[in-house]
Amino acid sequence: MTIMLKFKSDVAKRRLWTRKVTAIGLAFFLSTPLVAAADREMTQEYSTCLEKSNGVTIEMINCILAETIRQDARLNENYKRLISKLATARKNALVEAQRAWIRFRDANCGFYADPEGGSAARVTAHECLLNATVDRAKELRLLANDQ
Repeated sequence: MTIMLKFKSDVAKRRLWTRKVTAIGLAFFLSTPLVAAADREMTQEYSTCLEKSNGVTIEMINCILAETIRQDARLNENYKRLISKLATARKNALVEAQRAWIRFRDANCGFYADPEGGSAARVTAHECLLNATVDRAKELRLLANDQ
């Protein structure tokens, strides 16, 4: 009986800790979106959308998803520009690197989608995908500029 109560208590403590960490992370996220957007080359549409969301989770996720689509298009443009400048051997290396990056991005951001983390975990998982896409688009742009 006491073992079962201890187990339930440990689970409850872990859930409470997860909720606290998620709430702190969400509070930080909500307090810095415009600075982060500027630093990461996000669009003005994204900043405006986040301002209008008033911290409503589904609205924030919709903003993040829309910006992810815009940034994915930017990433693809930069990828095509870079690959067009490379010799065949380097093209093959870039294709493999891109595939590895996609696997990493999906696994890493999937980790953020904690089923016990509630709505804040959904926001941070989507934000992870967005930030990874923005960073990769910038990286590919810089590589293309160097070729």
